[in-house]
Amino acid sequence: MRGWWHEIAGLVLPVACAGCGLPRTELCPVCADELAGGAEGPRRVRPAPEPAGLPVVHAAAPYAGAVRDVLLAHKERGALALAGPLGGALAGAVEAAAGPVESLGPRPLLLVPVPSSRRSVRTRGHDPTRRIARAAAARLRRSGCPARVVPVLRQRRFVADQAGLGARGRLANLAGALEVVPGGGRLLAAGRVVLVDDLMTTGASLAEAARALGAVHLPFISGGIPGGSATGFTQHGFEQRVAAVIASSPTSFELNRNSPGTWIVAGGER
Repeated sequence: MRGWWHEIAGLVLPVACAGCGLPRTELCPVCADELAGGAEGPRRVRPAPEPAGLPVVHAAAPYAGAVRDVLLAHKERGALALAGPLGGALAGAVEAAAGPVESLGPRPLLLVPVPSSRRSVRTRGHDPTRRIARAAAARLRRSGCPARVVPVLRQRRFVADQAGLGARGRLANLAGALEVVPGGGRLLAAGRVVLVDDLMTTGASLAEAARALGAVHLPFISGGIPGGSATGFTQHGFEQRVAAVIASSPTSFELNRNSPGTWIVAGGER
Protein backbone atom coordinates (compact mmCIF):
# COMPACT_ATOMS: atom_id res chain seq x y z
CA MET A 1 0.00 0.00 0.00
CA ARG A 2 2.81 2.40 0.88
CA GLY A 3 4.60 1.83 -2.45
CA TRP A 4 1.34 2.35 -4.37
CA TRP A 5 0.68 5.62 -2.51
CA HIS A 6 4.15 6.97 -3.35
CA GLU A 7 3.65 6.17 -7.04
CA ILE A 8 0.30 8.04 -7.08
CA ALA A 9 1.71 10.96 -5.08
CA GLY A 10 4.51 11.35 -7.61
CA LEU A 11 1.94 12.13 -10.28
CA VAL A 12 0.33 15.05 -8.44
CA LEU A 13 3.01 16.53 -6.16
CA PRO A 14 5.89 18.74 -7.31
CA VAL A 15 9.05 16.77 -8.09
CA ALA A 16 12.67 17.72 -7.48
CA CYS A 17 15.96 15.99 -8.16
CA ALA A 18 16.59 13.46 -5.38
CA GLY A 19 20.29 14.24 -5.54
CA CYS A 20 20.45 18.04 -5.52
CA GLY A 21 16.90 19.37 -5.26
CA LEU A 22 16.71 20.85 -8.76
CA PRO A 23 12.98 21.35 -9.44
CA ARG A 24 10.88 19.62 -12.08
CA THR A 25 13.04 16.52 -12.48
CA GLU A 26 13.35 13.34 -10.45
CA LEU A 27 17.07 13.09 -11.24
CA CYS A 28 19.05 15.78 -13.02
CA PRO A 29 21.75 14.92 -15.59
CA VAL A 30 24.59 15.94 -13.25
CA CYS A 31 23.40 13.69 -10.43
CA ALA A 32 22.65 10.88 -12.87
CA ASP A 33 26.21 11.05 -14.12
CA GLU A 34 27.53 10.97 -10.54
CA LEU A 35 25.37 7.95 -9.80
CA ALA A 36 26.87 6.07 -12.75
CA GLY A 37 30.41 6.80 -11.58
CA GLY A 38 31.22 9.75 -13.82
CA ALA A 39 34.06 9.51 -16.31
CA GLU A 40 35.77 6.73 -14.36
CA GLY A 41 32.74 4.46 -14.23
CA PRO A 42 32.46 1.35 -12.05
CA ARG A 43 35.57 0.09 -10.29
CA ARG A 44 36.63 -2.78 -8.13
CA VAL A 45 36.25 -2.09 -4.39
CA ARG A 46 37.67 -3.74 -1.29
CA PRO A 47 36.82 -3.15 2.36
CA ALA A 48 39.61 -2.99 4.91
CA PRO A 49 39.73 -5.37 6.64
CA GLU A 50 38.45 -7.65 3.90
CA PRO A 51 36.26 -10.47 5.24
CA ALA A 52 37.09 -14.04 4.31
CA GLY A 53 35.06 -15.28 1.38
CA LEU A 54 34.25 -11.86 -0.03
CA PRO A 55 33.69 -12.08 -3.79
CA VAL A 56 35.35 -9.71 -6.24
CA VAL A 57 33.15 -6.60 -5.95
CA HIS A 58 32.63 -3.73 -8.38
CA ALA A 59 30.83 -0.51 -7.43
CA ALA A 60 29.45 2.27 -9.59
CA ALA A 61 30.16 5.22 -7.26
CA PRO A 62 31.10 6.31 -3.73
CA TYR A 63 28.27 6.48 -1.22
CA ALA A 64 28.33 10.24 -0.76
CA GLY A 65 26.51 13.40 -1.79
CA ALA A 66 23.93 12.91 -4.51
CA VAL A 67 24.53 9.14 -4.67
CA ARG A 68 23.69 8.74 -1.00
CA ASP A 69 20.63 10.97 -1.26
CA VAL A 70 19.27 9.11 -4.30
CA LEU A 71 19.74 5.70 -2.66
CA LEU A 72 18.03 6.85 0.53
CA ALA A 73 15.16 8.48 -1.37
CA HIS A 74 14.42 5.19 -3.11
CA LYS A 75 15.13 2.91 -0.16
CA GLU A 76 13.63 4.79 2.78
CA ARG A 77 11.27 7.35 1.28
CA GLY A 78 9.66 5.26 -1.42
CA ALA A 79 10.78 7.27 -4.47
CA LEU A 80 10.16 4.23 -6.65
CA ALA A 81 10.74 6.02 -9.97
CA LEU A 82 14.43 6.16 -9.04
CA ALA A 83 14.69 2.39 -9.48
CA GLY A 84 15.34 3.01 -13.20
CA PRO A 85 18.49 5.14 -12.89
CA LEU A 86 19.66 3.12 -9.89
CA GLY A 87 19.22 -0.01 -11.97
CA GLY A 88 21.26 1.58 -14.73
CA ALA A 89 24.09 2.28 -12.31
CA LEU A 90 23.93 -1.28 -11.00
CA ALA A 91 23.91 -2.64 -14.55
CA GLY A 92 27.20 -0.85 -15.21
CA ALA A 93 28.73 -2.42 -12.11
CA VAL A 94 27.41 -5.84 -13.14
CA GLU A 95 29.04 -5.51 -16.56
CA ALA A 96 32.33 -4.56 -14.92
CA ALA A 97 32.08 -7.53 -12.55
CA ALA A 98 31.03 -10.13 -15.11
CA GLY A 99 33.45 -9.14 -17.85
CA PRO A 100 32.85 -9.02 -21.62
CA VAL A 101 29.49 -10.29 -22.85
CA GLU A 102 31.35 -12.49 -25.35
CA SER A 103 32.85 -14.50 -22.48
CA LEU A 104 29.38 -15.61 -21.37
CA GLY A 105 28.68 -17.64 -24.48
CA PRO A 106 24.99 -18.61 -24.54
CA ARG A 107 24.61 -18.30 -20.78
CA PRO A 108 22.62 -15.42 -19.24
CA LEU A 109 23.71 -13.27 -16.34
CA LEU A 110 21.87 -14.29 -13.19
CA LEU A 111 21.53 -11.40 -10.75
CA VAL A 112 21.12 -12.71 -7.20
CA PRO A 113 20.06 -9.93 -4.80
CA VAL A 114 21.15 -9.94 -1.17
CA PRO A 115 17.81 -10.36 0.63
CA SER A 116 16.24 -7.78 2.87
CA SER A 117 14.60 -8.90 6.09
CA ARG A 118 10.82 -9.34 6.09
CA ARG A 119 10.68 -6.69 8.79
CA SER A 120 12.41 -4.06 6.68
CA VAL A 121 10.31 -4.91 3.62
CA ARG A 122 7.14 -4.42 5.65
CA THR A 123 8.41 -1.15 7.08
CA ARG A 124 9.47 0.29 3.73
CA GLY A 125 6.58 -1.13 1.74
CA HIS A 126 8.91 -2.59 -0.88
CA ASP A 127 12.15 -4.54 -1.37
CA PRO A 128 14.55 -1.90 -2.75
CA THR A 129 17.41 -4.22 -3.72
CA ARG A 130 15.19 -6.62 -5.63
CA ARG A 131 13.42 -3.73 -7.38
CA ILE A 132 16.77 -2.23 -8.46
CA ALA A 133 18.04 -5.65 -9.56
CA ARG A 134 15.02 -6.06 -11.84
CA ALA A 135 15.68 -2.64 -13.35
CA ALA A 136 19.35 -3.56 -13.87
CA ALA A 137 18.43 -6.83 -15.60
CA ALA A 138 16.05 -4.95 -17.91
CA ARG A 139 18.78 -2.43 -18.77
CA LEU A 140 21.24 -5.25 -19.52
CA ARG A 141 18.75 -7.00 -21.80
CA ARG A 142 18.13 -3.79 -23.72
CA SER A 143 21.87 -3.52 -24.32
CA GLY A 144 21.96 -7.03 -25.77
CA CYS A 145 23.14 -8.93 -22.69
CA PRO A 146 20.80 -11.74 -21.56
CA ALA A 147 20.08 -11.24 -17.86
CA ARG A 148 17.46 -12.06 -15.28
CA VAL A 149 16.96 -11.79 -11.53
CA VAL A 150 17.12 -15.02 -9.53
CA PRO A 151 16.08 -14.22 -5.92
CA VAL A 152 17.17 -17.54 -4.41
CA LEU A 153 18.64 -16.23 -1.13
CA ARG A 154 16.62 -15.87 2.06
CA GLN A 155 17.29 -15.25 5.74
CA ARG A 156 17.17 -18.44 7.78
CA ARG A 157 17.28 -16.79 11.19
CA PHE A 158 16.80 -13.46 12.91
CA VAL A 159 19.43 -10.79 12.14
CA ALA A 160 19.85 -7.84 14.48
CA ASP A 161 19.91 -4.26 13.21
CA GLN A 162 23.38 -3.62 11.78
CA ALA A 163 23.43 0.06 12.81
CA GLY A 164 26.18 0.76 15.30
CA LEU A 165 28.01 -2.53 14.71
CA GLY A 166 31.64 -2.57 13.58
CA ALA A 167 33.13 -4.94 11.02
CA ARG A 168 33.56 -7.84 13.45
CA GLY A 169 30.13 -7.35 14.95
CA ARG A 170 28.50 -7.38 11.54
CA LEU A 171 30.30 -10.54 10.51
CA ALA A 172 29.15 -12.26 13.70
CA ASN A 173 25.62 -10.94 13.28
CA LEU A 174 25.35 -12.33 9.74
CA ALA A 175 27.33 -15.57 10.10
CA GLY A 176 25.15 -18.42 8.87
CA ALA A 177 22.13 -16.13 8.46
CA LEU A 178 21.44 -16.78 4.77
CA GLU A 179 20.51 -19.87 2.80
CA VAL A 180 19.46 -20.80 -0.72
CA VAL A 181 15.81 -21.73 -1.14
CA PRO A 182 15.03 -25.34 -2.10
CA GLY A 183 15.68 -25.85 -5.80
CA GLY A 184 17.80 -22.69 -5.99
CA GLY A 185 20.98 -24.56 -6.89
CA ARG A 186 19.38 -25.83 -10.09
CA LEU A 187 18.38 -22.30 -11.08
CA LEU A 188 21.91 -21.00 -10.46
CA ALA A 189 23.41 -23.60 -12.79
CA ALA A 190 21.73 -21.95 -15.77
CA GLY A 191 24.08 -18.96 -16.13
CA ARG A 192 26.79 -16.67 -14.79
CA VAL A 193 25.92 -15.66 -11.21
CA VAL A 194 26.49 -12.09 -10.00
CA LEU A 195 25.57 -11.18 -6.43
CA VAL A 196 24.00 -7.72 -6.27
CA ASP A 197 23.26 -5.22 -3.51
CA ASP A 198 22.73 -1.49 -3.25
CA LEU A 199 25.62 -0.74 -0.88
CA MET A 200 28.82 -2.32 0.42
CA THR A 201 31.01 -1.09 3.25
CA THR A 202 32.41 -3.85 5.50
CA GLY A 203 31.50 -6.58 3.01
CA ALA A 204 29.81 -8.75 5.66
CA SER A 205 26.53 -9.12 3.74
CA LEU A 206 28.19 -10.08 0.47
CA ALA A 207 30.60 -12.49 2.17
CA GLU A 208 27.69 -14.27 3.88
CA ALA A 209 25.70 -14.33 0.63
CA ALA A 210 28.68 -15.86 -1.20
CA ARG A 211 29.04 -18.50 1.54
CA ALA A 212 25.37 -19.43 1.23
CA LEU A 213 25.64 -19.74 -2.56
CA GLY A 214 28.78 -21.83 -2.25
CA ALA A 215 26.93 -24.36 -0.13
CA VAL A 216 24.81 -25.38 -3.13
CA HIS A 217 26.50 -23.93 -6.22
CA LEU A 218 30.06 -24.19 -7.47
CA PRO A 219 30.38 -22.10 -10.65
CA PHE A 220 32.07 -24.82 -12.72
CA ILE A 221 32.63 -24.23 -16.42
CA SER A 222 33.71 -26.71 -19.06
CA GLY A 223 34.82 -26.42 -22.68
CA GLY A 224 34.16 -23.53 -25.05
CA ILE A 225 34.20 -20.64 -22.58
CA PRO A 226 36.54 -17.87 -23.83
CA GLY A 227 39.55 -16.80 -21.79
CA GLY A 228 42.13 -18.31 -19.50
CA SER A 229 44.35 -20.35 -21.84
CA ALA A 230 46.86 -19.83 -24.64
CA THR A 231 44.15 -20.68 -27.17
CA GLY A 232 41.68 -18.27 -25.65
CA PHE A 233 39.44 -21.00 -24.20
CA THR A 234 39.36 -22.73 -20.85
CA GLN A 235 38.71 -26.45 -20.92
CA HIS A 236 37.29 -26.54 -17.40
CA GLY A 237 37.57 -24.76 -14.10
CA PHE A 238 35.74 -22.69 -11.52
CA GLU A 239 34.63 -19.14 -12.18
CA GLN A 240 35.52 -16.57 -9.58
CA ARG A 241 32.56 -15.48 -7.49
CA VAL A 242 31.71 -11.85 -8.31
CA ALA A 243 29.40 -9.15 -6.99
CA ALA A 244 28.18 -5.71 -8.00
CA VAL A 245 26.83 -2.81 -5.95
CA ILE A 246 25.73 0.72 -6.71
CA ALA A 247 27.85 2.37 -4.02
CA SER A 248 30.50 1.83 -1.38
CA SER A 249 31.10 3.82 1.79
CA PRO A 250 32.41 7.34 1.13
CA THR A 251 34.57 8.28 4.09
CA SER A 252 37.36 5.78 3.54
CA PHE A 253 37.76 5.65 -0.23
CA GLU A 254 41.32 5.95 -1.41
CA LEU A 255 43.05 4.83 -4.55
CA ASN A 256 45.06 1.64 -4.23
CA ARG A 257 48.32 2.69 -5.85
CA ASN A 258 49.43 -0.92 -6.28
CA SER A 259 46.36 -1.85 -8.30
CA PRO A 260 45.14 0.72 -10.85
CA GLY A 261 41.40 1.27 -10.87
CA THR A 262 40.82 -0.25 -7.44
CA TRP A 263 39.19 1.36 -4.44
CA ILE A 264 40.03 0.50 -0.86
CA VAL A 265 36.99 0.85 1.35
CA ALA A 266 36.47 0.66 5.09
CA GLY A 267 33.58 1.56 7.33
CA GLY A 268 30.22 0.41 8.53
CA GLU A 269 27.68 -1.50 6.51
CA ARG A 270 24.04 -0.72 5.98
